[in-house]
Amino acid sequence: MQVRLIDSCQTLFEKIRAAMAEHDIEVVHDTHFDPEGQKWLGEQSDLIVIGDYDDSQNSGSIQKAYWPTPVARLSNQVDTTTALAAGREGALDIYDRSAAIGDVTQWLVQLCAENAKLSTDRAQGREFRSKYCPAMRSLKNMALRVAQTDSTVLITGETGTGKELAARQVHTASERRMAPLITVNCAAIPDTLIESELFGYEKGAFTGATSNRIGLIEAADSGTLFLDEIGELPLAAQARLLRFLQEGEIRQIGSVVTKRVNVRLICATHRDLAQLAAKNEFRKDLFYRIDVLRLDIPPLRDRGGDIIEMAQWFIEQLAVKLGVPPRPLNGLSQRLISGHHWPGNVRELQNVIERALVMSTGPTLQIDLPTKANAVEPGLPEPPVAPSSTEAIESSDELSLEDYFQRFVLEHQEAMNETELAQKLGISRKCLWERRQRFGIPRSKQKLA
Repeated sequence: MQVRLIDSCQTLFEKIRAAMAEHDIEVVHDTHFDPEGQKWLGEQSDLIVIGDYDDSQNSGSIQKAYWPTPVARLSNQVDTTTALAAGREGALDIYDRSAAIGDVTQWLVQLCAENAKLSTDRAQGREFRSKYCPAMRSLKNMALRVAQTDSTVLITGETGTGKELAARQVHTASERRMAPLITVNCAAIPDTLIESELFGYEKGAFTGATSNRIGLIEAADSGTLFLDEIGELPLAAQARLLRFLQEGEIRQIGSVVTKRVNVRLICATHRDLAQLAAKNEFRKDLFYRIDVLRLDIPPLRDRGGDIIEMAQWFIEQLAVKLGVPPRPLNGLSQRLISGHHWPGNVRELQNVIERALVMSTGPTLQIDLPTKANAVEPGLPEPPVAPSSTEAIESSDELSLEDYFQRFVLEHQEAMNETELAQKLGISRKCLWERRQRFGIPRSKQKLA
């Protein structure tokens, strides 16, 4: 295995090379980045590590030049801002350049191990393949056809069905596969920051804008931009996004100059955008613009025998991750899996299997699933959805953490925005959004002044 370090410091290189040699990993050195002459060198390496380099080149351009070789960063300053910037530019990870050589080595060894496993998995084709569900086979065939075009794609499906995975499959099968895939969860970014994140800004555009910053759309130039949960995008950002789709141009906040970008857009949502558009909660013109090619992902409960096959696949994959031996499902567990309603879909199944691998003590896996509330017997109607109102919560004398969360959000969401709610609950905005989806609590729309 070979790691290529781009850094001007010969001493740092010598220390890292000596330390990595103990792990049978070769480290080669470049003192600068040449986008034309260095590409073929990158093809010989398994990992590119960027230290201090010419400021005229950002790590995004280096990452694009060496694609698909993964790129990591060694930075003199590691904080939230630099980490987010490195992520936007496509870096695999970032670490403190001034840290002890032993710590830097441990970080690099871990990255190399993760990259080697990922490469092996891809080479051996370790992905779940649908055997029993015609809808999933049809979906895969349609995704391959969609990938051959450059049209905008709208992926629909319940939370946890694998919409991001479908987007990655479309990108990987397309002619843009050598360029970056930039993923944005529209629900996880505060409304006040979404436009600057997508379009970037110029220095001085607003308070705190101390330098120029490219947006995620520009970072995806020549590649694919995946907007997950686009139904949560604020109306103001929807208008700017529509112009980008119509004109192929973007303008950074605070700038009077437009830039042309070549980006393929893939959107995903678990909400009914047509219904939102009818209620003027989503722009109709944007909906018609993104609803060109559609991929509808069926929920897990509609995938028939694939559920058991998928559970077996998760057992094999997660056993390796957890360092435990894979064990078969017992008969009761298979019946529970087949009869469960799976409101959390594939993500819920994965968590259930991981919990069983850790907690089961016998020779077979015992699945821990509710047997009354959410389970259904094959052929019987689905159980009624439990009410999420405060009346249902108050029916219990003692509140669990889940009950407290639901009560707090329902009682305060009209008076607080998402950031304030998350702060009061002591969680991130992303965690708040995920729990809303899990408990079926819709996000209240802020009234316009």
